[in-house]
Amino acid sequence: MTNDDRVQYLLDRIEIQDKIALYGLGQDLHQADSGDGNVLAQWGELFTADVRIDATAAGAKVFGLREYAEMMRGKDLVGGTAGLGFTFNAWQHIEGHATVTIDGDTAHSTAPHLHIHASRDRSSNTFAVGYWHDDWVRTSEGWRIAFRRVEHLFFQTFPTVETPQIVAGIDSV
Repeated sequence: MTNDDRVQYLLDRIEIQDKIALYGLGQDLHQADSGDGNVLAQWGELFTADVRIDATAAGAKVFGLREYAEMMRGKDLVGGTAGLGFTFNAWQHIEGHATVTIDGDTAHSTAPHLHIHASRDRSSNTFAVGYWHDDWVRTSEGWRIAFRRVEHLFFQTFPTVETPQIVAGIDSV
């Protein structure tokens, strides 16, 4: 491998890792009650237009991009109490560092994820923990996911309790 090949590999790998973060940003920048459910603002830079997203491990099906986005945010990406907002009013999606294998203009990555959701009635929080298995293609706009499969390790809901005082002797701010 030449030095130019090594540099290109590093640039490709950094771009893929940065793109993986776009999934979480697409979710988190468009919270249920924000008035903006357009997850495609970020996901349009992450997925190919004809991506297939396999969510069968989560009890769903294989989706196209628009169909997946509407499942998350409701028809026409309205947000509010549509899609995930029906059950949850806030969430955080943490996408972990991936292992990446690059072969020319295709790549594969496996990245852990931790997705936390607050129930709309504030009675519980739900954790979805697992992996993304992504097949990438290099396009004229950069790397894009052409196929994504979710692997769930666990999906659990925990009741909430009143937030305890974190440090003794400090008044609430």
